Amino acid sequence: MPEGDTVHRLAAYLREHLVGRRLEDARARGQRLALNGQGVMAAEAQGKHLLLRFDGGAVLRTHLGMYGSWHRYRADGPAPRVRGRVSVALTASAPPMAEVFACYNAKEVELLPAGSGRERALAAHLGDDLLGPDPDLGRVVARARQLLAPDTLLVDVLLDQRVAAGIGNVYKSELLFLAGLAPVTTLGQVDDGRLQTIYADARRWLSANLGGGARTTRTTADGAGRLWVYNRAGRPCHRCRTRIASARLGARPRGTWWCPACQAVPTKARTGGKSGDSSPVSAAGK
Repeated sequence: MPEGDTVHRLAAYLREHLVGRRLEDARARGQRLALNGQGVMAAEAQGKHLLLRFDGGAVLRTHLGMYGSWHRYRADGPAPRVRGRVSVALTASAPPMAEVFACYNAKEVELLPAGSGRERALAAHLGDDLLGPDPDLGRVVARARQLLAPDTLLVDVLLDQRVAAGIGNVYKSELLFLAGLAPVTTLGQVDDGRLQTIYADARRWLSANLGGGARTTRTTADGAGRLWVYNRAGRPCHRCRTRIASARLGARPRGTWWCPACQAVPTKARTGGKSGDSSPVSAAGK
């Protein structure tokens, strides 16, 4: 599942293999793009958004969503067998040979013309990129308080890219476990220091997973798995052996996993929030 670390790794890969080459053909959702003959100048990640910059000034933005992926193959060879549809296909000239860089099943594709205000609007819309050079975690916490109501569930806070860019559904569940907080905890039930610590942990684990391989938030070398709770419903908690619970939670319900014993609901609100109700956790954990 693509998250911020995936997109940053992808940008690094495209910088190595695509940047500096010229396009022989460019299409998005079957339509030809006005990029033929242009050179690829840069590949950048902004949270979950991948930006490809061209020497004519245009920028191609893709958002992989839950199911998107990029693939590279020879232009004179067979395309990879990927379920779904091609969202973007860029044919790059030699050397060493003409190759296609194809994005499948993207959630969003947008060509931003040179001088467009859309890129500035996107940057203003997104919170600090947690994999950026120097994210301001104090500003992240302030944006959360400014943009979201105190009764917003933390599962929604962490996925809100306006607050901080890069966290996806896997890290959402893992971060709440590491913080010892039930997924029905609200924004108003955690103080600024604790919230900032969660985002600091997010930055640490996103950075730790930039090298590729299986995503990891658990480093104990016991062969029991690299994640604490994600996708482990019904299996014993690595810490206390309680069965991991799962449910679709949030304003836009997404799969969520947690340990009913290790993750508590705070009993007092920080400011203006309501006291936590642990019944959803208990019911879903049965």
